[in-house]
Amino acid sequence: MLITFKSPAAPDVIMLENLAEYLLGIIGKQLTARGVITHEDIPAAIQKLETAVATDKKERAEHEGHFHEGEEGHHPHEHPVGLAQRAFPFIDMLRLAQKHNADILWGV
Repeated sequence: MLITFKSPAAPDVIMLENLAEYLLGIIGKQLTARGVITHEDIPAAIQKLETAVATDKKERAEHEGHFHEGEEGHHPHEHPVGLAQRAFPFIDMLRLAQKHNADILWGV
């Protein structure tokens, strides 16, 4: 299922339900049929997501040291998309909403 986040300050952000649930969980919200992130909640939400992204980047960098690319017997593989790439459109929306003192809604 797709979840659409809306704000008068930014273009709509559409994501899969599991990602929406995960990102909302990071900021302390639950994915319900309808919801809102008020402009008062946005600064803390941005901080929590940025912290989660930084932690994910650090863990991914540590994990990359364990890859054996180029060694005999190991096949190259793609690196999975990280939280930074997945969360960027939502964080961008939060920043724009903060700048314009606007709320973000879903399920409307």
